[in-house]
Parts: sequence; C-alpha cells; structure tokens
Amino acid sequence: MPCHEPPAIVVHGGAGDLAPDDASSGVLGPRLDGVRRACAAGLEILRRGGSALDAVEAAVRLLEDDPLFNAGTGATLTAAGDVELDASVMDGETLRCGAVAVVKDVRNPVSLARAVMERTEHVLLAGQGASAFARPRAISAAISPRRPRRAARR
Repeated sequence: MPCHEPPAIVVHGGAGDLAPDDASSGVLGPRLDGVRRACAAGLEILRRGGSALDAVEAAVRLLEDDPLFNAGTGATLTAAGDVELDASVMDGETLRCGAVAVVKDVRNPVSLARAVMERTEHVLLAGQGASAFARPRAISAAISPRRPRRAARR
C-alpha cells in the first residue's frame, strides 16, 4: 500500500556523556549542525523517492565521516589504542539485517553492514573476515587520515 504521508527522518548523534571540556567549549553547536546535515541528507533521499535504507546509510555515513561523533573517524579508541568499529542495519520491510563488528580498516562500516545484509546469507561478519569481505566490493578499506580523538576510559 503506497504511503501518502510526507517523508520523515530522525537522526541522533549517539549516546553517553560528553567529555567535561566538550560542554563548556561550545561543541554542542557543531554536533547539532552535524546531526542536522545528516538528517537533511537522508530526508533529501526520501523526498526524491529513495528507499529508507538509502536514507539511513547516507545519514550514518555523514556521522561516520565527522570526527565530532563517536563513529567512524571520531570513534573512541580501545584501551590498546586501536580503532574497532561496529555497525548494523535492518530493512523494516523484509526484516533482513546485516552487521559488522571489530572492523579496523573500513571507513564507513554502515556501508559494509548493508553489503553483509544484501550480498550474503550472514547476519554478522567480524574482524578480519569483515575486512576481507569489504576489499573486493569497493568499500573504502581505509580510515580517514583524521585519527579518532577519543581514548578509551579505563
């Protein structure tokens, strides 16, 4: 049944506490701007008739590419100082899902999670297996030159 309601999208910038100096330094403005950019990108896709999955992937990729968010280029480092990224997606119409975990060398894990959903019989690929799956599929296999800025809390 076709939907006659205007499209809508909700984007949140993550959960958890801000670092003590973040709140006083005015970083909330840039974070809110980043969420708004992600929301606008997803909404534009929906307005052009694109799928919800396309809209979600585009919005999350923008957050993953923004070092202000604890995702992708802004991810918190592990206690060992490594980047380990996770992502998952689900198609609400078909209830298919895909996810990746402990990925160290993929710029946008949300795109890799979508590929797991669409191109495999698996639900989750992790670590080196997820990275190996990404390489022949033209999924960017390099973290942005901007190193994540957050160290794990011990």
